[in-house]
Amino acid sequence: MNLRCIAVAVAVAVSWGACLPALAENPIIQTNFTADPAPLVHGDTVYLYTSHDQDDAQGFKMRDWKLYTSKDMVNWTDRGTVADLSIFAWANQDNDAWAPQVVERNGKFYLYAPVTVGGSPRNVIGVAVADSPLGPFKDPLGRPLIDRGEGYFDPTVLIDDDGQAYLYWGNPNLWYVRLDRDMISYSGKIERIDAKPKNYQEGPWVYKRNGKYYLAYASTCCSEGIGYAMSDTPTGPWEYKGQIMDPTTESTGNHPGIVDFKGKSYVFGFSYRLNFAETPLHRERRSVSVTDFSYRPDGTIPTQPFWNTAGVKQVRPLSPYERVEAETIAWESRVKRDWDRPFDWVAGVRTAKNPRGGMVVYPVGPRAYVKVAGVDFGARGPRTFKASVASAGPGGHIDVRAGSPQGTLVASVDVPATGGPDAWKELAVPASGVTGVQDLYVVFNANGRHVVFNVDYWQFE
Repeated sequence: MNLRCIAVAVAVAVSWGACLPALAENPIIQTNFTADPAPLVHGDTVYLYTSHDQDDAQGFKMRDWKLYTSKDMVNWTDRGTVADLSIFAWANQDNDAWAPQVVERNGKFYLYAPVTVGGSPRNVIGVAVADSPLGPFKDPLGRPLIDRGEGYFDPTVLIDDDGQAYLYWGNPNLWYVRLDRDMISYSGKIERIDAKPKNYQEGPWVYKRNGKYYLAYASTCCSEGIGYAMSDTPTGPWEYKGQIMDPTTESTGNHPGIVDFKGKSYVFGFSYRLNFAETPLHRERRSVSVTDFSYRPDGTIPTQPFWNTAGVKQVRPLSPYERVEAETIAWESRVKRDWDRPFDWVAGVRTAKNPRGGMVVYPVGPRAYVKVAGVDFGARGPRTFKASVASAGPGGHIDVRAGSPQGTLVASVDVPATGGPDAWKELAVPASGVTGVQDLYVVFNANGRHVVFNVDYWQFE
């Protein structure tokens, strides 16, 4: 962790608005602790599946898998818990929902995840199937796909051009098996790759690009960076090519996920930045980050700096004239709980499941905000702002501002008592003062009074 950046953020946060600005858009998820990113490109959207570290975790405490989606690589929509341990009724239910991956084949989506069974300290790998990348995922086998053994976790799947699918996994060794076309069974024996590439530790991610096979992985230990190897076949031999990211004391672990989207290449991983923003203690509470990169002409990958805080460039602006889910977030404020404690920041907003479907956002303190980046208002600008809200009591307030949390006021909404946290009412107010592409800030309770209310969606007209 860069303790100097945290110290500076704490020192300047005497007034609201200086809520950890140095973190910018990395980590890309701030409302939950997330790890083990597994991106899937489907249509015009990146589906980012992650494991989930519980807020009170000290060691690994993981019970479900989260999903976030983006069409622009900057604003991420929280889709909630896409699956949890209950889908594998035969698995331990209290912990060990480790690194997942979801792949698509013939219109179905297959989630591979390591879990534990009984008193065994070793993982097994389960598979679940859905008709949509959003789930629901169901267990078609009622048992593990890969049973107990050495290092049975961190699964990754490659479907080759000839249709043959391969499942890889393992720590400290690297294993693979050929999957059948149904993706929920395999043929042949499980193979161990004895000549694993240099510094291989765990977290394999296998993919194919321009006729070459890539194996990215968490390398060295511990701290862990991201190394990679290349091969002319899906089963090796794997030739070590270098580090995508060098190890650093800012992150004891890592887990890569690599995709191409809209003509650019991206590598995902994680750091402990948000954990160390809250406490100087190392706890297994991780946060997913992303950076873009360009392959060299020979297909090799240059070494990238460790998760730069500026994040990546937006690939297309967001339209405010279509419904925007309130849980669509580029960045959200960090709120100081106790000014006498140097490490005492918490999320300014939280997300929760909406009983009528989807997710909602609610503030956990006054003056919390959600930033939505690169919003294109066009040359004329809006005339109306509307939001769907629900509140048990009166007194809630929303300011919508352009450029910063204290920027140009675009719209102002008083949130009345609607009859409860699930009693929804769409409010419409005048909007003005904004044109072109702007970063938009939805500020909750800017009057300083903390009132909890839920927001489902918003839209300009």
